[in-house]
Amino acid sequence: MASFTPKLVALFLLLLFSHLTTLSSATSTLRDDLLGAARAPSFVSWLRGLRRRIHQHPELAFQEHRTSELVRAELDALGVSYVWPVAWTGVVATIAGGGGGGPVVALRADMDALPLQELVDWEYKSLETGKMHACGHDAHVTMLLGAAKLLQYRKKDLKLVFQPAEESYAGAYYILEEGALDGLEAIFGLHVSPHLPVGVVASRPGPFLAASARFSATVAGKGGHAGGPHDAVDPIIAACSTVLSLQQLVARETDPLEAAVVSVTLLRGGDVYNVIPGSATFGGTVRSMTDEGLAYLMKRVKEIIEGQAIVHRCAATVDFMEEELRPYPATVNDEGMYAHAKAVAEAMLGEANVKTAPQSMGAEDFAFYAQRAAGAFFFIGVGNETSMDRASPVHSPHFVMDEEVLPIGAAFHASVAIEYLK
Repeated sequence: MASFTPKLVALFLLLLFSHLTTLSSATSTLRDDLLGAARAPSFVSWLRGLRRRIHQHPELAFQEHRTSELVRAELDALGVSYVWPVAWTGVVATIAGGGGGGPVVALRADMDALPLQELVDWEYKSLETGKMHACGHDAHVTMLLGAAKLLQYRKKDLKLVFQPAEESYAGAYYILEEGALDGLEAIFGLHVSPHLPVGVVASRPGPFLAASARFSATVAGKGGHAGGPHDAVDPIIAACSTVLSLQQLVARETDPLEAAVVSVTLLRGGDVYNVIPGSATFGGTVRSMTDEGLAYLMKRVKEIIEGQAIVHRCAATVDFMEEELRPYPATVNDEGMYAHAKAVAEAMLGEANVKTAPQSMGAEDFAFYAQRAAGAFFFIGVGNETSMDRASPVHSPHFVMDEEVLPIGAAFHASVAIEYLK
């Protein structure tokens, strides 16, 4: 028997190669079919219509009632079951494969808009004063609904998460707190990027986006006439000195090879030219590429503010607003889930159109999901130098996107889920 072992091994390898080739071909065909279906004129028209309806009626965090209603209506039309309300306005849909007992896999889109007045002059601009989809969440919802339509007949067990309040208010945290994703094994999310052209996606394994928190501080002194500063205890001087001292956290307390940010973004004192006010307030954000780094920055911010207040004969209070504006963890892509999504993207879009993204000090509440399960978060390009004058960043009142991204995002979502559940 020993003399036949090499032949048996060779035969086994030949059969395995043949199986893998067939599987690869079938996988490629599946992805081509999904992207082709998503790019069908009627499908694209439906996607554009959805995105424009959502864009015209942006809603802020935990106020996404109209958007949630639109999502539910589309899911009803597709025959997809869902739970609502989740985290006040959220919707968690289930596409059931009938097998049961398998892994819980989720695709996620956020729904909320920003408190900005849209300055883009186009037919479908925001009709809501002071509100705009300037971060592309209208596209995120549309792409996930598109994925639902592509997946409805494929009967795979997965969840579709239409999440409220990504902007500042940690909607993901509350989705998880309500138990809507208990047993979650893997999750995938997309975010539009005007800095990438349509047809290109980008991400990276491991730490991707920063952990972040906000702080507000009040320094209390003793008011008085500006002509007699010795009779007052000046909180303005204390606040200014503190702002400068906070900069040493990055310059002298953080490893130069580790990313960190301490930015004071607001400062308020008195409102009379010749009066020293009784108090001054300031605030800002702290960020790190690790949760441990963020915890250290938060601890030191409090110590420095309180210490500088004492030096200047003042008293200080520091509030990180951890209940109202919950700090976000770092977004860390699971290496296996990232590799899976990357392979899907390369097969669907071509290797040249799948980029390695740099780390970013932006923050995302997708991080809460990625703490609970194997997560992969990707940027998807919405830029087009041919049809767009310039690429305005997200959170700009001039933000625009090329809607050709919609079928690509829908197919990418669907392909990641289908291939994962094979």
